[in-house]
Amino acid sequence: MQIETLVQTIEGQINETSKIEEIYSATVYVSNVGEGSLFISSVPSEIEEAIGRGAQAIIYNDATLAISDSDLAWIKVDDIEEAAFRLTQYVVADSEADFYYLNRHELSFLRMILLRKSDIDFIPDDWKKAFEMVLNSKKKIFISSNLELMKKLRPKAKRLVKEVDGYIISDTLFRSTFKVEKYVYQYKEMVPFHLEHLLKVVAFCQQHHFEYAIEKIKYIKQFIPIFIDGEPGINEQSKNDRTVIVCDNLEDIIEARLYVNAPSAWIVKSIVLTPPKTKVEGVKRPSYYYNNEDILEILKGANFNYAFIYAEDRSIIEMIKKEYNIFT
Repeated sequence: MQIETLVQTIEGQINETSKIEEIYSATVYVSNVGEGSLFISSVPSEIEEAIGRGAQAIIYNDATLAISDSDLAWIKVDDIEEAAFRLTQYVVADSEADFYYLNRHELSFLRMILLRKSDIDFIPDDWKKAFEMVLNSKKKIFISSNLELMKKLRPKAKRLVKEVDGYIISDTLFRSTFKVEKYVYQYKEMVPFHLEHLLKVVAFCQQHHFEYAIEKIKYIKQFIPIFIDGEPGINEQSKNDRTVIVCDNLEDIIEARLYVNAPSAWIVKSIVLTPPKTKVEGVKRPSYYYNNEDILEILKGANFNYAFIYAEDRSIIEMIKKEYNIFT
């Protein structure tokens, strides 16, 4: 890549003494630097090591950084992360690669049913790892559920819109029998209102001729039930059963509460646990917690059939499983 093009692309300022006209690779990791590389960092020790490895251009954002070799290209930017993604956008602009933004439910189902993960690059959330992957991968499809990151990589990333034919045949909150195209899947570990996500993922796999297996369906990590009184069978739980449900999103809690509060033969007792000041549609008084210990104390003193916990920290799942004595 020509240095002049690079500077324009990232909107940087280059030192006037530079004699470098072109770079041949780019990296944010000093261990990956080779002869003719562009290195992106503001850490002096890393920069010196990169120069020793053959780096000929440096992108940095520290105005106090001392330029040790004025013949090299030193390119000052306001934000090295933003500069890195401007470079990425330039490189992939004319490529044949497709970038897809999937919501977290779709991503979970895709990882679950896709038989060959090597068909796709799943972009990591760490921006440095994402930068390296996109610049160096030969894959044709990149996927992420991190919307902010995807906007930086490919602002007009594609989304899953098309669905295959499918519908619920029978269901409880924790088991679904459903049909996808001509096949019926019985009593799978899937909540019924997640089917729409699955149908989009199946359509995506078919579109790209990826092999998949719906038989591998189980609870996705966005909705994890913990059955205190034993797992329910084909029928819904009884009025004496208790289940704790850990969700990393409020949408699933709202959907699940609507499901369990639908007219039935018995009155459902449910509670919702959230971090302080979290508003949940339809819940006047959620139980606020500050840490996992608070959650255990709330569950210990509560009378419920369903306890919905809004938590990004999945460590509470194992804590609840280990502390079954709090329910006795």
